[in-house]
Amino acid sequence: MSVTSIKDVAARAGVSPKTVSRVINGERHVRADKRERVLQVVRELDYKPNAFARSLSSSRSYLLGLLIDDPASGYAADVQLGALMRCREKNYHLIVERVERNTPGWEAELSRSLGVMKLDGVILTPPLCDDATLAALLEQAAIPFVRIAPSAAEDLSGFIRMDDCSAAAEMTRHLIGLGHCRIGFIKGDPAHGATSARLQGFMSEMTRANLTASPDLIREGDFSSRSGFAEAEALLALAEPPTAIFASNDDMALGALMAAMRRGLAVPQTLAIAGFDDAPTSRVTWPQLTTVHQPKAAMAAEAVDILTAPAYRDAMTEPAYRRALDYRLMIRGSTDASAVSKPSVP
Repeated sequence: MSVTSIKDVAARAGVSPKTVSRVINGERHVRADKRERVLQVVRELDYKPNAFARSLSSSRSYLLGLLIDDPASGYAADVQLGALMRCREKNYHLIVERVERNTPGWEAELSRSLGVMKLDGVILTPPLCDDATLAALLEQAAIPFVRIAPSAAEDLSGFIRMDDCSAAAEMTRHLIGLGHCRIGFIKGDPAHGATSARLQGFMSEMTRANLTASPDLIREGDFSSRSGFAEAEALLALAEPPTAIFASNDDMALGALMAAMRRGLAVPQTLAIAGFDDAPTSRVTWPQLTTVHQPKAAMAAEAVDILTAPAYRDAMTEPAYRRALDYRLMIRGSTDASAVSKPSVP
C-alpha cells in the first residue's frame, strides 16, 4: 500500500509542495482559500507528515515536553492524555519527563536534558508551574513554556487555569445545603497554588453562611490517599467529629472514604465526603464520589494549542495566551443518597 506524500497533497490541492508545508507548519502568508483547500485534501487523504522529515526542513523539532513531578497521580494521567491527543492532531510528539526537585543537582541534569531534546516548547504542571528556578532554566535555553494552573507571576508566560476558589466555595455550599454545619476540610500540598485557593473558597463560604470553621476541623494533607486517610482519622477521632469531610483532591477523599469504612460509618448517611478533580477513580468507588470536575485534559490540550501557535514564542506574555476553563460539580452518592448509582468503569 502506497504512502501519501506531500506531493500527492499538493497535486490534488493544486498548489506547490512548499505551500502545503507552510499550511501544515502553521505559517502565515498563505491565502485563506488555499489554506482551507490544503487542509481539506489533508483530511481526505489522511495525510500524516513525518515529524523527522519536517524537522530537517525547518527550525522546529515538532517535539513538546510535559514536565511533571508525580507521574503516578491521576492528575498527571489526565493531563498527559489531553496533551497526547492534541499533539497527535497537530502532528507533534510529546516527551514526558519527571522533575525530582528533591534530588541534588536536578537543575544541571534537567539543563542537560533540555539541550539534548531540542524541544519546541514545554508544558509545566503544578507545582512545577510556580518554580522560578525551572522557569529560569527554560528561559536560558530559549524554550517557550505554558503553565497549567499557576498561582503567581501571571505575566511570566501563557497559562491555563480554572477558578479553584469559586469551585471550592460551590462545593462547600452544596454540603451546607444538605444540612451540614460541622464540616472538616483536608488541605493539599502547601507547595501547590491550588491548595490555598481551595481553602480560601471553603473558608469564605463557611463565613458567608455564618458557620465557624474551627482550627481542629482543618487538617493538612499532601494530596495522597494515605494523608487523606490519616487526616480523616484525626477528624473522626474528635470528641465532636464532623458530619462531612471536604478533601482538596480525590485521592485524599478516597482516603477519607477508607477511614469511614474502617469505622463502620455509613456514607453519606452518617458522614458525607467530597473531593476535587473528578479523577477516574472517583467513579469506581462505592458510593461514587461527589467531586469538582476539573477539565485537566482540556487544559493540557489548550496548552498544546498555545505552544504551537506560530506567534507564541515572541509573545509569551500577551494576555491572549492566558485562558480560564470552566468547572462543574459532580454530585454523586458520597454526599447525596438520592444520587447513589452502581459503580461504572470510566
